[in-house]
Amino acid sequence: MKKLFTIVSLIVITALALSACGGGGTQAEDLLAQIMERGTLIVSTDPNYEPQSFLNTEGVRPADTKCASDQLTATEMQGFDVSVAVEIGNRLGVETCFATPSWDLITAGSWADKWDISVGSMTIKPSRQEVLYFTTPYYYYVAIAAALADSDLDSIDDLSGQAVCMGAATTYEDWANGVLDIPAEDIYYQPPANMTTVPLETDQECAQALAAGRTDFVAYVTAEPVVDSNIANGLPVKKIGEPLYLEKLAIAIDKSASLPTATLLEKLNEIVQAMHDDGTLSTLSLEWYGLDLTKAPGE
Repeated sequence: MKKLFTIVSLIVITALALSACGGGGTQAEDLLAQIMERGTLIVSTDPNYEPQSFLNTEGVRPADTKCASDQLTATEMQGFDVSVAVEIGNRLGVETCFATPSWDLITAGSWADKWDISVGSMTIKPSRQEVLYFTTPYYYYVAIAAALADSDLDSIDDLSGQAVCMGAATTYEDWANGVLDIPAEDIYYQPPANMTTVPLETDQECAQALAAGRTDFVAYVTAEPVVDSNIANGLPVKKIGEPLYLEKLAIAIDKSASLPTATLLEKLNEIVQAMHDDGTLSTLSLEWYGLDLTKAPGE
């Protein structure tokens, strides 16, 4: 009897141990499988980056959402990147949910599995590729400088010796500091001498602060569509000078994710290419930007 009791006890302990480590239920073999099992695609993006991504103040959170309480639903966000992310979720057959960490956390990698991918108009560059995997680009735009509409600043050279604002950990900050690591042919204009930087959490905050009367910088650097949106929304700003460089924008995945990501990257590339081929990306670009930014230069 004692021997039988010992055997039964060992069976129970083994079963509990297997259950604790996932042996008692299904465990996803990779990140794509986990997303499919969970039924949600968790996407990081910026809630203050119109027209790429911004809060929908009129959006009502669905009662039946699978998104966690600290995540935003597709109805609570809007913009080009948001629409792209939602379409990716639709093509995967899952609900898209949004996390809104700061940009420097996204670009640094080591996401601790808090979100699955970034759909946030991220420029591909070698230093980021050390910690992130990138899909093929889903669209393209140029960086540009802007200042108050009544400013006497007209060219990039006018920014010499001036303080200029941009989002922290962005390519705009890299460009201003002379360390932008993208192909040389994609850089059209070098930063002027003695220009200093004022980094804020996002470059959209630069435009808003400048329009609100902040005086410790005289201009900001951001994506041209952001400046177009600023002007359309009534901010008293203008573009100055010529385009600074070309941004090739892609979806990113954390290289340090706890589950393998190869199948997810392959699937995302497949979806991005399909969205190029069937015109979905062009349609979304026209909807949010008024022009098609999805074609590579020369296409």
